[in-house]
Amino acid sequence: MLHISRCHHLKLITKTCSSFMHFKANRHLKLILPRTFTFRELKKSWFSTHSLLGDRNILLMGLPGAGKTTVGKIIGQKLACGVIDVDDDILETTWNMTVAEKLREVGHEQFLEEEGKVLLNFVASGAVISLSGSNPLHDATMYYLKKNGIVVYLDVPVIDIINRLNLTKIDRIVGPNSGMPLKEVLQYRRQLYKKWYDIRIFCEDGASAEVIADKVFNAIKRYEDVDSETFVSTRYKPKGSEEKVFSKHFSEAVIEGLASDGGLFVPRKEFPKLNFVEWKSLVGATYIERAQLILERCIHPVDIPASRLGEMIETAYGENFTCSKIAPVRHLWGNQFILELFHGPTGSFKDLSLQLLPHLFAYCIPPTCNYLVLVATSGDTGSAVLNGFSRLPSNDKQRIGAVTFFPENGISDFQKEQIIGNQRENGWAVGVKSDFDFCQTALRKMFNDSDFTGFLTIEYGTTLSSANSINWGRLLPQIIYHASAYLDLVSQGSISFGSPVDVCIPTGNFGNILAAVYAKMMGIPIRKFICASNKNHVLTDFIKTGLYDLRKRKLVQTFSPSLDILKSSNLERHLHFVTDRDGKLMSKLFHQLENQQHFQLEKILVEKLQQDFVADWCSEENCLAAINSTYHTSGYILDPHTAVAKVVADKVQDKTCPVILASTAHYSKFASAIMQALKIQEINQTSSGQLSLLSSYNALPPPHEGLLGRIKQQGSEYQVCAPDVNVMKEHLETLIQKHFMKVS
Repeated sequence: MLHISRCHHLKLITKTCSSFMHFKANRHLKLILPRTFTFRELKKSWFSTHSLLGDRNILLMGLPGAGKTTVGKIIGQKLACGVIDVDDDILETTWNMTVAEKLREVGHEQFLEEEGKVLLNFVASGAVISLSGSNPLHDATMYYLKKNGIVVYLDVPVIDIINRLNLTKIDRIVGPNSGMPLKEVLQYRRQLYKKWYDIRIFCEDGASAEVIADKVFNAIKRYEDVDSETFVSTRYKPKGSEEKVFSKHFSEAVIEGLASDGGLFVPRKEFPKLNFVEWKSLVGATYIERAQLILERCIHPVDIPASRLGEMIETAYGENFTCSKIAPVRHLWGNQFILELFHGPTGSFKDLSLQLLPHLFAYCIPPTCNYLVLVATSGDTGSAVLNGFSRLPSNDKQRIGAVTFFPENGISDFQKEQIIGNQRENGWAVGVKSDFDFCQTALRKMFNDSDFTGFLTIEYGTTLSSANSINWGRLLPQIIYHASAYLDLVSQGSISFGSPVDVCIPTGNFGNILAAVYAKMMGIPIRKFICASNKNHVLTDFIKTGLYDLRKRKLVQTFSPSLDILKSSNLERHLHFVTDRDGKLMSKLFHQLENQQHFQLEKILVEKLQQDFVADWCSEENCLAAINSTYHTSGYILDPHTAVAKVVADKVQDKTCPVILASTAHYSKFASAIMQALKIQEINQTSSGQLSLLSSYNALPPPHEGLLGRIKQQGSEYQVCAPDVNVMKEHLETLIQKHFMKVS
């Protein structure tokens, strides 16, 4: 972002232009251009009114027919500043012929070169500039223009552009070659536009130029107000001027993971909402396109520029998933649908966020610091974290490491093999002789131990962070697949747009179901959130009674280990919302839970919680029975977590609207339980043998490509430590000593 004083900017222009316009006594601004251009005096003074951008330009980019010229004029009037149309005011004036005539004269390739040369001699300040449709095809031009401008992309669907061009009888525009059909040229350009824009404006069909101009104006105000979208701890309610002190930007929330007071970061303001037309435009879109629009609204462009965010999204969801739809929805039976969240590289829903989070994290951290990402896992998170961070570029892996702590005897054999097998040069697995709750509590204690974290920073230049769902950057991408599932149901014709659905989610740490709540806040019409628990049903009991009680409650190992959790971290985020952001109450409740092992919500808050949530739990016997009956009636194999959701949905869903069951893992990861449920006798095999046997059943979903192969290829060395925080600290220091250089 370039900020130059007006005085200094004029000196720069004096040096680069042989002739420039002077300011009149009435301080009207003239367009500052090289002498070959015809200058036009702007009619309005902007020094007294134009404070939004200062000397920077607004660069409107879009396909031919997107409305750049018309929208630019309206914005110019709003800001009382100069308006420049590249085609009319620069190119045609310079060439003394129309753009179409120039294109016919020199051909496509030469046209782009000459167009670029003209723009590289162009200087303007504080103006609205409508770019030509082909400017973004010339890299040097765009780099030059972006130095002192904000690029706003008017994103109009290709079909609408074609209709507009047909009306104006334009059938040939500049592309990579002269023989390319119009539709392909437009698609080609759209791909190129992605790398340039700072702000994208969705231009729905039929929207007036005035409406689009208002969107641009509001988006620029958002872009300039870097403090408009900050995050605060669930345990602090800021007052007055103190608010800025305790507010964090998105990048800071991602880096720090946990707030310094032990709370979790949440947006200071309400979630951004997409309107009806915007959601409907995504019905036929790809998962990547949906992710782009949703995350652009949730991440301030100054934290991560939209074009860079798009690159991360394409990397995360490009070739790492075995299904092109990333998170497809499959009809099970009746009004029940399965949201398949297991097509990522480690076969669980954690991949949907942990293929993206490492790239967000690497972008946000300072370039001169080392970071060690810690995670506690009840099964699937561990391998997903190690896999995700191992895919970073080499230079990032040298400064970012990841450590997974898992209960040594509290996860399935397959999950353990997978965690160990995903260790790489910047990722390590550590088994702890305890349960998940101990691992999670130990990590929070380490984060809150300023002596320990300070020592690591001073001695090794290494900062600790987290990739559990306590990290906002981990939770945010989960919103996408809940929204995408609804849009897919509309696309399939299962529901009409705007009709409500229920979601049933097997829930342990409350992150997955909370992401569905956030999807509803953004405009997805979810009616009820069904919380499905196994025998460790502390969340179900809480939703029914408002009493969160760990007294006399012991963690039970089940067929669905990712639900074997008693201390549900993300519940705090939702209670912060339910209590109207009462940070003091959050601090009181969760300190009470830590010290006295229970807390009770007031009746009015319980009723508010129950307006959206229902809950129940599933026994081990019913879990296996659901796997068996579903397979024999539909040929579909549920993993134990999805079976928990199926049982609970059958119990509590009133069947007046469709219900989406979140299938959080591929059944291959729990082969032993599946074989027991299907009454297959050859149970005493290795994990690989069990997986091979299940693969021969030709069931749905098909075998997960690559899971078996990866297990066969990996070694089995890993560290095991006692359930002692100090011992875990020693392990971390040893790993840091080996991976990161000690600070001299």
